[in-house]
Amino acid sequence: MVLEATMIVVDNSESSRNGDYVPSRWEAQSDAVNLIFSAKTQANPESSVGLMSMGGKGPEVLVTLTTDFGKVLDGIHRTKIRGSTHLATGIQIAGLALKHRQNKSQRQRIIVFTCSPIEESEKDLVKLAKRMKKNNISIDFIAFGDLEPDNTKKLEVFNENIKGGDGSHLAIIPPGPSLLSDTLVSTPILSADGVAPRGGGAEEGGADSGGGGFEFGVDPSTDPELALALRMSMEEEKARQEKEGKKDEPKGESLEGIPEENQSLLDSQGEASGSGGDKMDEDKKEPSESKEKKKDGDGDDDKMDTA
Repeated sequence: MVLEATMIVVDNSESSRNGDYVPSRWEAQSDAVNLIFSAKTQANPESSVGLMSMGGKGPEVLVTLTTDFGKVLDGIHRTKIRGSTHLATGIQIAGLALKHRQNKSQRQRIIVFTCSPIEESEKDLVKLAKRMKKNNISIDFIAFGDLEPDNTKKLEVFNENIKGGDGSHLAIIPPGPSLLSDTLVSTPILSADGVAPRGGGAEEGGADSGGGGFEFGVDPSTDPELALALRMSMEEEKARQEKEGKKDEPKGESLEGIPEENQSLLDSQGEASGSGGDKMDEDKKEPSESKEKKKDGDGDDDKMDTA
């Protein structure tokens, strides 16, 4: 499991109001941010995630690196849609936030959402990419919306110049019937974190099961208490079934409760002890008993003779 410090940069420019993604570009980003946070923290509990915006008058750090999902959720709700994007400045500020991370063993990564025109020149972006690569910072771009070919080319050039050992990825997601987060989960940005693809089938809780790809059909990032309750209920039911299965199994012959014989194998006369010996004892008793009866009978005869 990779230990990472990740800064998520969202595009809160006026372009994020567009409704070509359900329900809007901004809401689609919010859902994707929840997914990324869950993926990073589940891959390694010690990984931390921060949040910042790059629209309006300038980039703003909304949440510093944290493992508390509530802070990230609050940062999203406090963000206002306005102005245009400041891509290069936002990436530089995100790099500074990663530099001041508490755990220096965490790898540095920036994930940038962009759905608006890129004002920076290709030359400036190449220069920025080389600087970030020198500082061992990986940068993933999530480009969505109806992007101009010029914007796509700039992002591809940036990605070519920053690729390193840890991997920097570019995901271009055009509008479609699927949710942005559903498409994002199948890209290298999240597939490396072991996130199961959504909509993979009934066995994986996909579209056939109506669960959106999540276990029990509940997104643990949006409703962790319900997801935990369902998981505990499943474990209890499994334990109950196993217990009933053990009761139904045929019981084998148990030797418990049978007293051990302290009797020696041979008796005092050298004969085998047990049932055979008992039978011989009974045979020995019978002559003696008949002898006594005979003696008693002889006595009666004498009495009759006397009479």
